[in-house]
Amino acid sequence: MNKDYIIEELGRLGTEQTKKTYIRHGAKEPLFGVKIGDIKTLVKYVKKNQELALELYDTGIFEAMYLVSLSIDPKLLTKEELERWMSKSNWPSVSEDIIAKVAAESNFALELASDWIKSEDELIAICGWNTYSNYLSITKDELLNLSHIKRLLNLIEETIHEERNRVRYTMNNFVISVGAFVKPLYNEALSVAHNIGKVNVNLGETACKVPVATEYLKKIEERGSIGKKKKTCIC
Repeated sequence: MNKDYIIEELGRLGTEQTKKTYIRHGAKEPLFGVKIGDIKTLVKYVKKNQELALELYDTGIFEAMYLVSLSIDPKLLTKEELERWMSKSNWPSVSEDIIAKVAAESNFALELASDWIKSEDELIAICGWNTYSNYLSITKDELLNLSHIKRLLNLIEETIHEERNRVRYTMNNFVISVGAFVKPLYNEALSVAHNIGKVNVNLGETACKVPVATEYLKKIEERGSIGKKKKTCIC
C-alpha cells in the first residue's frame, strides 16, 4: 500500500456536500469531503506503517492528516516531527483534534502543551490547551503536576473572556477536562467554571455550541464518572 493509493481512495470517497460542511466549520483546501466514518475504513492500510503515515500527513490534505492521526504510533514521533505537524495546521480542527490528540499520547505531551499554550499564534495556542486536556484524560492523577494545573485554572479564570476567540473555546474545554478527569481538582475546576460562567465563542455558520462548564461537570458528577480515565484519546 502506498501514498498514491490512499489519496486516490480518499478522493473516491469524498462528496461535495461533506466538503461544504467542513468548509463551514473552517476547513481549508486541500480536502476531499470524506466523512469521518469513511476515513476510518482506511486505517487498516496505514496502521503500523510509520513512514507511510508521515508521507500522508505531509500532503496537507485534511482527510489524509485525519487518517494519520488514527493510524500512527505517537510514541515513535519525535518532538521535531510534532512541531513540524503543528506548522502545517491551517484550521482549528487540525490543531484541536488531529495534532492535539496525537501529541497528548506522545513522549512530549506536557512539554509541548506547556509551550504551545503561550503562543501568540491562535492555532498553536488552541493545540496546546487541547493537548493538555487530552493528556489529563489518559494520565493517572499521581503522575500529574497538580500545582501547575491549578495555576492554569487560575490563569483561565483571570483571562478567558479577554482571550482570542478559539482560545476561549479550548480554555473552557480545559476547565471541563480538569473537573472530569482529575478527581482531586474537581472542586477547583467547578469553582472556576462558576466564576467564568458562559463563554462566548464565534463558531461561524455551524450548529456547534460552547458547553457551559458548570452544567457539563454536574452531568458527569451525576453519572458518577468524575475521575474516570480513558484508555486513549485518539478516536
